[in-house]
Amino acid sequence: MAAPDDAALRAALLAAAARRAPPASFCPSEVARALSADWRPLMPRIRAAAAALQAEGLLHATQRGRPVDAAAARGPIRLSRPPG
Repeated sequence: MAAPDDAALRAALLAAAARRAPPASFCPSEVARALSADWRPLMPRIRAAAAALQAEGLLHATQRGRPVDAAAARGPIRLSRPPG
C-alpha cells in the first residue's frame, strides 16, 4: 500500500476534527494509525500537515490543555476544531 499523499493527510485530519463535537480533541497518532499499520513513520508528515492547517485557522493545537504552535511544540499534542 502506498503512503498517503499530503492531501490525504489533510483530509484525514479535518475529518477527525469534524467527527468530534467541540471542544473534544484527538491525538494526531489516531489519524496516522487509521491511515497505516506502520503509522510511526507518518507522524512527522501528520504533524506538518496539522501545523499547516493550524496556520490556516482550520485546526487548533494544545499541549497539556494550553494552546501551542503545532509546528514548534515538542512532545504530544492534541488537535481540535478551532474555538469559537
